[in-house]
Amino acid sequence: MQTEREEEEGDVSPEEFVGLSDFTGSGSDQRLHLEMLSDKSRTETYRQVILNNSSCLRGKVLMDLGCGTGIISLFCARLAQPSAVYAVEASSMAEYTRQLVKQNGCEAVVTVLQGRAEELELPEQVDVLVSEWMGNCLLFEFMVESVLLARDRWLRKGGVMWPSSAALTLVPCQAHSYYTEKMAFWERPYGLDFTPLQPLAQQEFFTKPKFSHVIQPDDCLATPCHVISLDMYTLQVEDLEEMKGKFHFHLEKSGTFHGFTAWFAVHFESLETGGETVELNTGPSSEQTHWKQTLFMLDRPVCVHAGDSITGTIVLRRNPIWRRHMTVTLQWSVNSSSTEETDNCQVETKSFPMWR
Repeated sequence: MQTEREEEEGDVSPEEFVGLSDFTGSGSDQRLHLEMLSDKSRTETYRQVILNNSSCLRGKVLMDLGCGTGIISLFCARLAQPSAVYAVEASSMAEYTRQLVKQNGCEAVVTVLQGRAEELELPEQVDVLVSEWMGNCLLFEFMVESVLLARDRWLRKGGVMWPSSAALTLVPCQAHSYYTEKMAFWERPYGLDFTPLQPLAQQEFFTKPKFSHVIQPDDCLATPCHVISLDMYTLQVEDLEEMKGKFHFHLEKSGTFHGFTAWFAVHFESLETGGETVELNTGPSSEQTHWKQTLFMLDRPVCVHAGDSITGTIVLRRNPIWRRHMTVTLQWSVNSSSTEETDNCQVETKSFPMWR
């Protein structure tokens, strides 16, 4: 989740910022909770999942990991009549969550526990583990590790994970307005030539991803594709160290290839036989969420044509020291559909450090 404050702190190095971004210290930030609760698509999806499965959840034991304000736990208690809900929150927000549970008359069902997943102690195993763990580019901040640790220790055999699966989606794109704002601006401001500042601008704005980007569907140069898929039942903590995906895009239109845009979708399986799977999609064709999309800019734009193809790989590599951070490395080549153009087939590689 990317807050306004984090956008402003995007230039801070991991070494400088690591002490400010621990889960146990930032959970009571009201801006973060306001942003998440105001995200109707996100919050209503979780509510709908619980409502759709309310009859199957009756009498069950649930865990809401990283519960924040406890809204998912309150949905469970109000809509599904479970026997118990364990709302787990590592930060000091847990003190307020207890008040919210009591204020909404759910204290007989919802128990708020403050602590980290690896320190968690429950009186029983759970039938359902629900969590909103996703970050920019799906994995950023790696709250998913806590979910996997809790799964292995506390989810009953045959229990259910919500989300049940997840996928990272990528598309080559145009980004004319962002490129103009950050790079082309220097060509002739006020009738003067400021182009010597363009290399500095490129270093400043294009060496790290742009969070909270909003891509228009028309700026997608090809059909988006899933590059990394996660099965929340089989995913292991060690798998998070490095995740790789491949892509092969056939361009559907001519335009300017400025970079790649990424987003994710998660799926919630139904507890009822033959029931409908619910999807939360953060892409440009769905209702906008607080995650929006993530833009990775090339160093130089490339003119492309309908019929060209872009092939390559994406690697998400977890930082070995600053464990909430990662580096996204993209490798690609543009293959022209025209036999006259062969100079743009070289393989390019660019790495983008992601930190808060």
